[in-house]
Amino acid sequence: MGREEQAEEREVLESIFPDEITDISETEFKVTVTLDIPGEEESEEGSPAFSLNVKYPDEYPDVPPHLEIQAIPDAPSHPNFSVADDREQLLAGLEETIQENMGMAMVFTIVSALKEAAEQLVQDRKDAVTKAEEEQLLAAEAEENKKFEGTRVTPETFMKWREGFLKEMEEKHAREEEERLADLKKAKVKEPVKLTGRQLWERGLAGKGDEEEEGEDGPPVDGMQKLKVEAT
Repeated sequence: MGREEQAEEREVLESIFPDEITDISETEFKVTVTLDIPGEEESEEGSPAFSLNVKYPDEYPDVPPHLEIQAIPDAPSHPNFSVADDREQLLAGLEETIQENMGMAMVFTIVSALKEAAEQLVQDRKDAVTKAEEEQLLAAEAEENKKFEGTRVTPETFMKWREGFLKEMEEKHAREEEERLADLKKAKVKEPVKLTGRQLWERGLAGKGDEEEEGEDGPPVDGMQKLKVEAT
């Protein structure tokens, strides 16, 4: 492609990028590339952007154009994109596109691929931040859940638990049996104690017949008095 063909491509590019393209010379121009970040609203300052400088060599398009990515003064910044840090990576990523379009007008394809690669780079970094935050939350949640996790059951831990459980049940049964026997002893009614005649008489519980019987067992008070009188 000679100068005439290069000029034709330049005219086509101006119709596609009327506000983004600026001539530097007859064989050199720059295109402003503005990034559209999915899920983000454009700020008052605008979207992040950079410029792609394109210079035609005489043999273009049989040889690739000279490309350079430059920062735009006062352009809005983005935490996940830096022209200084990402320039080399973005240019290296254009190599495959250039080789696929060798011998054809390729600037439009290069600009499109560059814009897509820069936006994907930003998105990948956003996703990485989101993933790291999610992993941090999951790790914190897992740590919290450990407080509520029981001991993992294995044959050994089950047998140990079973032995302890059976022993506990035996001890509980023994305690219940002791308590039952103690309650029976407390509930047992004691048999009344049978008092002797003297005890009934002394307590004033004996009747007339009892008094006579008591007299037989006790001292013969009336008889002795009678004998004493007769002796006198």
